[in-house]
Amino acid sequence: MATGRHVSGPEEDQPACSIERSLQILGERWSLLVLREIFAGRHRFAEIQTSLGIAPNLLSTRLKLLVDAGVLCTRTYQEPGSRQRQSYHLTDAGRELDLVMASLQQWGDRHRPRPSGPSARRRTRSTGQAVHVGFLTDDGSEVPGTDVSIAVTRPAGAV
Repeated sequence: MATGRHVSGPEEDQPACSIERSLQILGERWSLLVLREIFAGRHRFAEIQTSLGIAPNLLSTRLKLLVDAGVLCTRTYQEPGSRQRQSYHLTDAGRELDLVMASLQQWGDRHRPRPSGPSARRRTRSTGQAVHVGFLTDDGSEVPGTDVSIAVTRPAGAV
């Protein structure tokens, strides 16, 4: 039975499947909701906690995981009369998750719609035109999802 795990070589503890490796970091509900808040401009612990209503220990755990994984970085700030604290910001890897977040939002709007409609819409900054997530070829042509296949690759020597 295939497990999706690489069975030989130095990476034997890492799943071969990039989706599974990604889910190790992003697969918990709070991780994506924390990222949603940071994409929305909330960078401070208290802002994120208040917006999500998440327990402080749970938020600390999620933020540490995202920082350790290189999705977020911290910056020190200090309010007058207070101790130094950390704010949380997207790294390049974190900013690339905007497409993942947009895909989840698009899927939810289509397949889990609210009666009152979407809570947010994505548009171009320059023209305000609505946008959607899709598959593109290297030359920029959009391809329907029904025309996309997955070609599984195996590392040399894998069984």
